[in-house]
Amino acid sequence: MADIISPEISDRICKHMNDDHASAVLTYAQVYGKAPTAATAAMSAIDPLGMDLTAQVDGETVNLRIPFDRELQDSEDAHQTLIAMIKQARTLSA
Repeated sequence: MADIISPEISDRICKHMNDDHASAVLTYAQVYGKAPTAATAAMSAIDPLGMDLTAQVDGETVNLRIPFDRELQDSEDAHQTLIAMIKQARTLSA
């Protein structure tokens, strides 16, 4: 059973994404955060409505809010949505 997206679940998702999928997080910042010159990015929070990223853009630290296209139901929904978003982003940036 999937967990609701609580602050603890947000922390777990962010740690996983930053540790294991840093290139995907950077792509989210570049494509969905409209920061194509971002050099690095980290996910700082995720909630049912969107994700918060911190990115290095042109030598400055910027905070980006990336809304989801719908409200997420739980952690499994977040997982599937993040996968769909990276697939779409890779198509858009190709």
